[in-house]
Amino acid sequence: MPSATPVLHNFRVYLPRYYGTHEQTVQWLAAAHAQSEATARKGAAFDQAAFRRQMERHIRRFGPTAQALGGRRSDIDEFLDERFEDKRLFPLHRQPQGETLSARMDAFAEMADRAFTELYTSGTGETEAAPDEILHVTCTGYASPSAGQKLIEERKWHEQTHLTHIYHMGCYASLPAMRVAAGFLASSSPQETRCDLVHTEVCTLHLNPLRHDAEQLVVQSLFADGYIRYSLSQSGEGVESGFTVLGFLERLIPDSLEDIGWIPGDFGMRMTLSRNVPDKIALVLESFLTALAAECKCSRDDLREAVYAVHPGGPRILDKVGEWLNLVPSQLQASREILFERGNMSSATLPHIWDRLLQNPQTKPGTLVVSLAFGPGLTIYGSLMRHI
Repeated sequence: MPSATPVLHNFRVYLPRYYGTHEQTVQWLAAAHAQSEATARKGAAFDQAAFRRQMERHIRRFGPTAQALGGRRSDIDEFLDERFEDKRLFPLHRQPQGETLSARMDAFAEMADRAFTELYTSGTGETEAAPDEILHVTCTGYASPSAGQKLIEERKWHEQTHLTHIYHMGCYASLPAMRVAAGFLASSSPQETRCDLVHTEVCTLHLNPLRHDAEQLVVQSLFADGYIRYSLSQSGEGVESGFTVLGFLERLIPDSLEDIGWIPGDFGMRMTLSRNVPDKIALVLESFLTALAAECKCSRDDLREAVYAVHPGGPRILDKVGEWLNLVPSQLQASREILFERGNMSSATLPHIWDRLLQNPQTKPGTLVVSLAFGPGLTIYGSLMRHI
């Protein structure tokens, strides 16, 4: 960690355009699976209504409950629309797996462009001042030139702003991205004072409703879309609300390479998500937190009274972390709220939790925040911050 203590602040959220409650999502997914199966059978005898009812039962059984996840957002205008015959991405009456990865990436480029424009336009319609650095973080879509490059071209920021792409690390990516940003600020000239991190995650883009197994039903009903922008600055001068960043720690958990996967496929990204993930995290979590505290020159006891920003890979992760660490409900409240309101937004989720903590008047100055996120590897990544 650089000797200077950077400050995290200046959060801006752009909510994806479409929202579905838990019940609406269950019904739409069941309809999509039934239509895909009917199309794949090519006119063979098939009771589509009975299959839809079966898929609805399976989604309720394997996916998150309405008590844990009240609704999700998607930036895809086909979300919740069961008229699959006239769709661009999910024309399930003729293509049971949805459109190809190429078509999905074209759609991602459009959505990322719009998100960058919205995130860099103030509520009064005025454009933002140019940052010194932009880090674009995503694992759900790729286009070159990227949305960040297009923004720099549009705003004529060619001489002021550098752009770096932080791609394909999955749900924990906000923490290594912040570490990279801290390194940029520490090694730059004194004139560079602000590094922006921008997340564009469109997880719902990768639905393949011809995959009916339990693992995929969890993925399809848990993940959502999310956009957010925030800044890392060299100092807290002029910052009214933010976090000083005390340090980071990363560990690759042994014998876990097969537990989370995120691989490009013909019809979107293919995800694997093992039920063993919480148990494997449990094996290393206590020693990890002890090492994180030492890295940040804190004691393990300091972490017991902290607020926890935990990436909600699913409701079970939050339940288990709370149980393993003997946390009281208020210590995980922001993590549960974001999961309930917006779902798992991959790398954008943890920044949404940080923003929620800053908005909460119960998060007092001096509060220590422990951030934990997990992703392919199986990787566990943590940081310590303190509310200023």
